[in-house]
Formats: sequence, C-alpha cells, structure tokens
Amino acid sequence: MATQTKPVLHGYFRSSCSWRVRIAFALKGIEYDQVAVNLIKDGGQQLAEQYKTLNPMQQVPAVEIDGINLSQSLAVIQYIDETRPGPRLLPADPKARAQVRMISDLIASGIQPLQNLSVLQKIGAEKLPWAQHFINRGFQALEPILKQTAGKYCVGDEISMADICLVPQVYNAERFKVDVGQYPTIKRLNETLAEMEAFKRSHPSRQPDTPADLRA
Repeated sequence: MATQTKPVLHGYFRSSCSWRVRIAFALKGIEYDQVAVNLIKDGGQQLAEQYKTLNPMQQVPAVEIDGINLSQSLAVIQYIDETRPGPRLLPADPKARAQVRMISDLIASGIQPLQNLSVLQKIGAEKLPWAQHFINRGFQALEPILKQTAGKYCVGDEISMADICLVPQVYNAERFKVDVGQYPTIKRLNETLAEMEAFKRSHPSRQPDTPADLRA
C-alpha cells in the first residue's frame, strides 16, 4: 500500500503497549515519527482534551496511519501486518495464528492491564504486591502454554505478535521484582528475543523521550 506520509506513534517510552507497536514497526522496517505523551508530567498528558481526540480511552498508544487514527496495540500490529510487506507477524496457518492470538490476548488482556499506571495509582501503597500477584498469576498460565507452542520463538520458529507482547511484559515483571527464573520457557524466549535488533532498537532505554538517567 502506497502512503504519502510516515505513520505517527503517540506513545510513552516505558509503556508496554507503545513498545509493542515500536517492535512491530522495527520488524517490518517501517519508518515512523514519534510524539511523546508523558503519562506522569502535567498530571498525565494523555488526559488532555487534545489527545482525547486521538484516543478516547486517553491511553497510549495512538497511531496516525493511512488517514485514520488507531489505538489498541494489537489492532495496530494486525493492521500493519495486513497492509505492509515484510515478515509476517501472524502465521498463515490458522492453528498457529490462533495460538499467537491466544498468547497475545493472555498478555494484553489478562496480565498487563492489571499493572497499568492508572490501576496502580488507585491501588496506592499496595501496588508492588498487587502487581507481583497478577504477573505471577498470568505467568503461571502462560508458561505451560508456551511449553506446548514454542520453538525458537513463542509459536514455532517464526517471530510473531506473541513475541512482541512477551518481551515488554517480562520487562514489566522485572521492574516489579518478579523472579522470572521460575518460568524457564518465558525466560529462554525473552533472552533470545532481547538479542534481536528490532527489540534492542525499540527498548524503553533508547527512545527520544527516555529520561537521561534511564538511557542505555
């Protein structure tokens, strides 16, 4: 599909959902512009009325692409997979594709939202044990699934949307001091993926809005 302008990603350096989109763009070799949306500064720039027109949920990311606005990272990833050349992010085989979507949804719907900033702000002082509980609960489900589906990557030997979801979630787990060593398949996959250029380039420590003290 021919496009006149580069996509614009409105995101935050440490947002899992923004990171997923950055990984997908990198894997596809898509050039894009970034607009930082600081989730903490000014009470949360995602809450501004101007940003609400891009993402009515007032979350990141929001992506301007091909004349439309998209939010929800998995919708963005699937859109660019369907409209851009490059390596497939969802397998052609229906069973493998269903497994990729299952793993992606488990992470994106079943784990990550429960340690989202807006949730943790409501939890208050108990946010660390809260986050650890729900990450461990999710990983206890994810580990046996990945034992069944994984090859070199989450589903077989081709990288997919499931891998794009896994790495930011492991990063969050480590931020919240979860012992990822309890989950050997998750740990192995994450270590393999972390060595790939697309994951390195899109890492939170290497973004335009990364604070100086957190830069790689």
